[in-house]
Amino acid sequence: MGHAGGSVGRMVRALGLPFDPIERAGETWEHRFGPASAMRAATSVFRVQQILLARFDEVLRPHGLTFARYEVLVLLTFSRTGQLPLKVIGSRLMVHPTSVTNAIDRLVAAGFVDRRPNPADGRGVLAGITDRGRAVVDVATDQLMALDFGLGDLPEAERATLFDLLKRVRIGAGDVADVDPAPSAEG
Repeated sequence: MGHAGGSVGRMVRALGLPFDPIERAGETWEHRFGPASAMRAATSVFRVQQILLARFDEVLRPHGLTFARYEVLVLLTFSRTGQLPLKVIGSRLMVHPTSVTNAIDRLVAAGFVDRRPNPADGRGVLAGITDRGRAVVDVATDQLMALDFGLGDLPEAERATLFDLLKRVRIGAGDVADVDPAPSAEG
């Protein structure tokens, strides 16, 4: 299922161009600089990121969430106890501690998360999901899944292939190790 109805978000609008500007740039690139496959692919990844974030924003904004805050809530629901140290949240989501603190502050203000001292680490802080946070993440997840996370134009097999291809780039960059088993949210 493709993204249905209306614009794809306030930040990214459907251009409806009669040609693909990335493909056109690739043709010019080849004449000026040489092979363009890497430029085309990288530019396409950036454009698709804009499109996906705009689609996620459409779904999440009415719930008072951004995708970053939604990810925090999902991670907390994956935790056996519904709570995690802020440093673990940052590590799992691969974001800077300042970004985690900002997201947690907003989620606390919305009543989706509470903050408490970490008894295992006197200076550390735990974030715990509230009942209200669980309810909003359930509704938002249902809506994102109905949208196929913005990738409904691709069949399941192609989505799996896309993940595998992008994971190879992430492995090459040292983002993740080249291993299959993933640690739990608790790990």
